[in-house]
Amino acid sequence: MALSYVQPFGYSSESCGYCKDASTGHRRLNSRASYYFSSKSLSVDVYQNLVDRGWRRSGTIFYKPDVLRHCCPHYTIRLPVAELKPSKDQRRTVNRWNDFVLGEDYKKDNAKLHPVSKEEKARLKNGFDLLLEIHRADLDIVKQPPEPAHRFEVTLEPADFSREKFSLFYNYQTHVHKEKPSDISISGFKRFLCTSPLQRTTRQVDGKPQQLGSYHQCYRLDGRLIAMGVLDLLPHCVSGVYLLYHSDYEKWQFGKLSALREAALTIKGGYQYYYMGYYIHSCTKMRYKGDYKPQHVLDPESYEWNPLDGELKSLLDKKKYVSLSRERARKDSVASTQAKNDDATAQDNDNGGLAGFPFPTAAEAGDAVRAGTSLFDLKIPGLMTEDEIESSLEIGSIPIRVRGRLAEAQVSF
Repeated sequence: MALSYVQPFGYSSESCGYCKDASTGHRRLNSRASYYFSSKSLSVDVYQNLVDRGWRRSGTIFYKPDVLRHCCPHYTIRLPVAELKPSKDQRRTVNRWNDFVLGEDYKKDNAKLHPVSKEEKARLKNGFDLLLEIHRADLDIVKQPPEPAHRFEVTLEPADFSREKFSLFYNYQTHVHKEKPSDISISGFKRFLCTSPLQRTTRQVDGKPQQLGSYHQCYRLDGRLIAMGVLDLLPHCVSGVYLLYHSDYEKWQFGKLSALREAALTIKGGYQYYYMGYYIHSCTKMRYKGDYKPQHVLDPESYEWNPLDGELKSLLDKKKYVSLSRERARKDSVASTQAKNDDATAQDNDNGGLAGFPFPTAAEAGDAVRAGTSLFDLKIPGLMTEDEIESSLEIGSIPIRVRGRLAEAQVSF
């Protein structure tokens, strides 16, 4: 399927929001690098392919970090939900929330009205059924009578704007991200978390309807919206975009609750994988995504998926940029170099096998592009070469919008 209404943007180098200069404590200038474009309409199939090549979206902007030059390399990760093993801490978080929603009186009365068999007690004691436990306090699941302490409901809704959602966003941005009220606007909220170019549709998977497109997963307690997950539902995954929660409920760790709830949605909806966005190993506060195991990391050059453990994790501890396929090829090259005593190849290997990439920093690359350097000459890891594009893509069939008007592509290399 072809992309629709695509506006090419190019390459940008900007300040990074994940790391700070050690000497000044301020954000590093021109240290974040990305390749990006915008689109007003995109099929979920095309976006699934883009995600599996390291792309993400923010509203109608699609971006792919330049992992090589970025000060905090972003690696796409995914979790095969059938293999998820929640940690003790994650299980405890779910149980604490369920106990709060249900209340002690409900639990006591329910045990009398709806006694559990010895076999069921043993099963619950010795295991953790994610689908069962994550939904245990949901209003439509709770056995009544008796009445639970709170009425907790989670609904999947189209990613449309409402005042209720904006109010939650306003609270979250001011209390959690410490943004100034003057910097928060309805238009910004709509652009960031409501506007999506993904075309909503429904398909049948194993005889059940599967929703696809952009949605809001809304958490309501006693009728009040207290949290919201922004999700892209794609043919093979649930992709988490953003999470908001009200500051009144910060102690309940909705980051963990929502991650497990979204993993459960992935299982129940037959999506296979749960994508938590980018894994940033160099940023301590972003490493938490690796706590949901087993995670796999997308190789930025070969697009293979490698487990986030052992060899890969060891390399990430030592190097800023890691491509496991490149590392393995480099080892083979080292062995060949030693046999042939090729000094040029040896020098390349001493540099981690990266001698073929010009402009080593985001700032230098950004300056080069603004000065007219082709993105092909920039050699961003994982992007197709001119020859690959010419041989594998029908560029002429892709509609391109130029100054508000659609134009036919006439491409020459």
